[in-house]
Amino acid sequence: MQSLPPAIEVSGLVKSFGEVRALDGVDLAAAPGTVLGVLGPNGAGKTTMVRILSTLLTPDAGHARVAGLDVVREAGQLRSRIGLAGQYAAVDDHLTGLENLVMVGRLYGESRRAARVRGRELLERFSLTDAADRVAKTYSGGMRRRLDLAAALVARPPVLFLDEPTTGLDPRSRVELWETIEELVAEGTTVLLTTQYLDEADRLAHRIAVIDHGRVIADGTADELKSLVGGERLEVHLANPTEALEAAWALGGMTDEQPQIDGSSVRLPVAPGGGAIMEAVRRLDEAKLTVDDVGIRRPTLDDVFLALTGHQAEPKDESNGEPELEVVA
Repeated sequence: MQSLPPAIEVSGLVKSFGEVRALDGVDLAAAPGTVLGVLGPNGAGKTTMVRILSTLLTPDAGHARVAGLDVVREAGQLRSRIGLAGQYAAVDDHLTGLENLVMVGRLYGESRRAARVRGRELLERFSLTDAADRVAKTYSGGMRRRLDLAAALVARPPVLFLDEPTTGLDPRSRVELWETIEELVAEGTTVLLTTQYLDEADRLAHRIAVIDHGRVIADGTADELKSLVGGERLEVHLANPTEALEAAWALGGMTDEQPQIDGSSVRLPVAPGGGAIMEAVRRLDEAKLTVDDVGIRRPTLDDVFLALTGHQAEPKDESNGEPELEVVA
């Protein structure tokens, strides 16, 4: 059975702003009906890439195709086949929720009647029906973000770009938006999701590209990326930090690697399913050490990012010359 071509395909993408190279030869691909997570801190190049793929910027070098269309040569055709929602909801505060969606529909060439039907359909889908006739400036942050995503879906695009869509949302609104994204993908939509939130990428993305300083430094499934930093680790937390060295000696023969001491904690890699906890408890008991907690810890995407870049994937104040994403309906 012949596989479908990628819904998003990026090769050697380069973009500079003055002396700052925001993208430095990016290669990416996303299969149809999947989520490609692009993970990295502010200034990594994520927004610049989204702007290029959504035809808002042209690259200095490289090529990109979205939904089978070249983002430069076929930009006009492509715009009707993509949706875009950025970090900040691009809605008109002085229009009602329904009026915002009707306006977008009219911009796509729909009749006023068809635009209103589609608008009401999307308001119902995003649980905004009760707020349909309220002006957007009265919406909460989560409601504005849902309205923004609804606007990106007016034309039923097969490919959707979400640039840090949950930035600034409360935990409940984040989860609601995640569930909406999962529903869209289940219906066949391809999503490119940029995020600084490792838990977001871990939950939503079928594949993850880690980008830093304009380059993709790792690419794979969440499990594949986690395997880069090794397997399971035994963690022991001692009641008395002065006993950490003695605990490390007691646990030292369990693996070939030396235990690591961090304050009152001792960590060492262990083989999965090897009874490591029982063995550790026996050794620590024989050494007459007081333990507060002992358990197995599996690698997270935080570990991956730290191992690959040497720093945490946390928001930065500087943008490294990368422009903010602005969406104008």
